[in-house]
Amino acid sequence: MDWSVIYEYRELFIRGIFYTIALTAVGIGCGTILGLFFSLGKMSGNPFLRIPAAVYVEVFRGTPMFVQILLIHFAVIPSIWDVFMPEQAPPSALFSGFVALSLNAAAYIAEIFRAGIQSIDPGQMEAARSLGMTKGQAMRLVMIPQAFTRMLPALGNEFISLLKDSSLLAVIATPELGYAALSVAKNTFERYPPYMTSAAIYLIMTLFLSRVVVRGLEKRFSSR
Repeated sequence: MDWSVIYEYRELFIRGIFYTIALTAVGIGCGTILGLFFSLGKMSGNPFLRIPAAVYVEVFRGTPMFVQILLIHFAVIPSIWDVFMPEQAPPSALFSGFVALSLNAAAYIAEIFRAGIQSIDPGQMEAARSLGMTKGQAMRLVMIPQAFTRMLPALGNEFISLLKDSSLLAVIATPELGYAALSVAKNTFERYPPYMTSAAIYLIMTLFLSRVVVRGLEKRFSSR
């Protein structure tokens, strides 16, 4: 085993770490926004909102992310580009990666929001409505802030899971950490050093997220 290849290709690994963190952060950010809307849709009494939201969540939770990535990158996005921007080339694999992670995260975060909101005593909503708040105001100002503290552990777990699942984007040549390890192994014919290095980096990042970031946020919000 020649571990010197890690130093030789260090810039590729550094770039991979950067894109892995960026992809995960954007995926969680966009997924949280979309997930909130889908969770409210699932809890809505309007079937035109509830049924599409429920179908979306079940489809993305019930199919492999690997297949979702392939469909989004090779079928969905090129088809949309052919219709609306036929003269322009489809966006890069990086854009497809952002879209795939965001849509997948939204389905799981929608269920986290739904469970968190429904865990709050319904009397809180009734009390807010009795004070003259609309249903939307009560949800935004009363229910969601209380549910957020309970949702933090699950949201943290989703962040960590998405960070690891981002390695699947290597299949479409997104320049994240998994693809960096794959490229080094292919170029140098070394197997253990690049894959073990990438595994160690993923482990460090997930431990940092779980032990420092997530626990720090839990302590901060639980003390309020």
